[in-house]
Amino acid sequence: MRRVWLHIAFWVLYVVQDTLLAYTWVGPAFKDIPPMKMLGIAVQAALINMPWKLTLSYFVLYVSIPRISTGLQPMNRIVTEIILVFAGCVIGYRLGSHYILYAIVYGGAIADGNTFGIANVIVATMDIGFIAGLAATIKFVRIQLAGKEREKSLIKEKLGAELKFLRNQTNPHFLLNTLNNIYGLARKKSDDTAEVVMKLSELLRFILYESSNNLITLAEEIKVIEDYLELEMIRYSDRLSVSFNKSLDGSGYRITPLLLLPFVENAFKHGISETRFESFIQIDISVKNGQLRFCIENTKDNDQHSSNGASIGLVNVKRQLELSYKDYDLKVLNEDNLFTVNLFLNLESHVEI
Repeated sequence: MRRVWLHIAFWVLYVVQDTLLAYTWVGPAFKDIPPMKMLGIAVQAALINMPWKLTLSYFVLYVSIPRISTGLQPMNRIVTEIILVFAGCVIGYRLGSHYILYAIVYGGAIADGNTFGIANVIVATMDIGFIAGLAATIKFVRIQLAGKEREKSLIKEKLGAELKFLRNQTNPHFLLNTLNNIYGLARKKSDDTAEVVMKLSELLRFILYESSNNLITLAEEIKVIEDYLELEMIRYSDRLSVSFNKSLDGSGYRITPLLLLPFVENAFKHGISETRFESFIQIDISVKNGQLRFCIENTKDNDQHSSNGASIGLVNVKRQLELSYKDYDLKVLNEDNLFTVNLFLNLESHVEI
């Protein structure tokens, strides 16, 4: 319905413009006619040939352009049809002008000349062709803009799907080991069994449901990391020393979900789990004025090289950063016995996909 009203408004404006032109051009030939009567003549002059302008315009808009867009018909056939319809409209325009406009509306006060004289045909062609060309131009611009919007929408959907896939890659690979540990605690009838099951349940529920949000509070992300650390500590007991230092100047900060957890997973999966001696993980996170700094260090064996899994995990997080933030800096340092990740992130530079 909105489009119908836009079309009506377009043609009303065009008639008003044509009326003013007719009033200006033929007014001097009717000096003794009152202005309001002259205005009525100008309106009739604007409306008499409107059917031919409408015919050509809407033939081009709703017949020719859709055929051009689909590409299912030969272009020479489409052009031939336009020429034939155009010619028919010019003939109708000239007949209407000669036998109605000049003979009846103008009452012979203005001479029309030869009905199909070259000058008259050229004027008719320009008059009809201008408005049809203007309508076609608007149509093509709308098609182009709609195409760009569809392209933007497709790109947005693609990036959104990619980001969702990357988040889903943050799978709790520790699940099997944790379940084995829970099984051992249950066999021993340990009092810690229920608490461990509850923590695992909370962590998995967060990963499955809450992580679908675009943003979560930084406190929630930290809580996930703390729960993850507690679950992993069951496996390593005294062989692993973990330090997690936090310094936040506020509690309202928000962050993309599960953005920091993969770094911690990486420290366990490709560092601590493959280390044969006493190990440590040092995690430091600080936020000041919306600027987050995250550093994680973990020990590793001297002969241990970065594996494919570790590389994929870091590439995954880097891509999430590219999709979600404008201002960040990620540095990874792989030394003989130490693996370090430093992340700077402007939390206020988050972008919506």
